Amino acid sequence: MGKIVRRVLDGYVTLIEWSPSDPATVEAAETIFRREVESGYMAVVEEDGVHFGDPVHSLPVDAERVVMTTPMGGG
Repeated sequence: MGKIVRRVLDGYVTLIEWSPSDPATVEAAETIFRREVESGYMAVVEEDGVHFGDPVHSLPVDAERVVMTTPMGGG
């Protein structure tokens, strides 16, 4: 079971859960994923509480958790 969550000030809000073996839930999750990215959020994969690598640009269907967050500034 995968989950898309949005990072908020006091934790996380679950946006949707999907099952890789259920095409209808995957399609719904992909729709939510695109909506969030188009709204300015970036997505990172999280496993065991750790964010991995660069932002992802499409839903990794086999991910445990995808975190939607606002881009961080820096330099």
